[in-house]
Amino acid sequence: MERAIVKTKRGESAGRLLMKLDQIGIRARIAKEEPEAILLAEGEIDETSIKTMPEVDQVTKVKLPFSLASREWHKKDSVVNIAPGISVGGGNVLIIAGPCAVEGKEQIVKTAQSVKRSGALALRGGAYKPRTNPYTFQGLGIEGLALLAEAKKISGLPIVTEIMTPEDIDFMLPHTDILQVGSRNMQNFSLLKALGKVDKPVLLKRGMMATIDEWLQAAEYIMAGGNFNVILCERGIRSFEKRTRNTLDLNAVPLVKSLSHLPVIVDPSHGTGKSELVPSMSLAALAAGADGLIVEVHPNPEEAVSDGDQSLDLEEFDKLMKSIKRLLSVMPEKTLEGSKCSVAA
Repeated sequence: MERAIVKTKRGESAGRLLMKLDQIGIRARIAKEEPEAILLAEGEIDETSIKTMPEVDQVTKVKLPFSLASREWHKKDSVVNIAPGISVGGGNVLIIAGPCAVEGKEQIVKTAQSVKRSGALALRGGAYKPRTNPYTFQGLGIEGLALLAEAKKISGLPIVTEIMTPEDIDFMLPHTDILQVGSRNMQNFSLLKALGKVDKPVLLKRGMMATIDEWLQAAEYIMAGGNFNVILCERGIRSFEKRTRNTLDLNAVPLVKSLSHLPVIVDPSHGTGKSELVPSMSLAALAAGADGLIVEVHPNPEEAVSDGDQSLDLEEFDKLMKSIKRLLSVMPEKTLEGSKCSVAA
């Protein structure tokens, strides 16, 4: 059984093309409808005969199981737009910073204002927290979302926050710019399918015990539903090493970028579990080709209700951003939007 991705010409009927493909024994389904339809086709694929159909612009045979996410079909890096003037991928670097959990107005607003001054382009903060222990802090919920919205209004930073279940999508959409799927939910297929119908970017973290192929196939679930705005996040995998919380797999960055056109960012906070390792691994991730970082930052890490050990304080994050700008100044293929990235920065 061969598989192919078929792209229609702008304005052509995907429904009519489906019928034509069915007539020659090819099963197809629409993955995305506008502006040009993208169809996933299975059967005995004759590229030449399909290309002669007037509705068809492009036919690409694919072998990898993550067809839509693969470079077999989409050779160029994808660029995901976050907010006006802010994007990730295609050379655009996205730095996301903020606390593990939203704890109160003063904490989240102070963090937002500070990380923006330092050069962050988006604010992270958990309103709903999946925790290993059921008795630990689970987040402020709806109150946390309201505080994130207030921090956005004051700072102007777009919001990244985690979504736990499909049922949460409707009321979370107005309060977030990027919906984050955490490590534990990477293979929550009901959630992934639901996010495929959402018109907002999805930040998909790698499962702590997931292979690269499993991770990319999780992204495929979202894309198969029609949402192509997927950002991949390497956040460390579980190994035999006990000195760090996880093992940050920086091999994954260039490897995934060779397999997929999707943007890849790195979470050095969860990847190490130690704040003193975060700056080094942040720079290493960008040097390896990552399209961005998501870093935990807290005004007083020693008082944080969760993940204080892996959080930078505001001054440490500012110092890291200066190092990032110096690094990017010698990487002409990368741009931190809103910054000149000069060596003197």
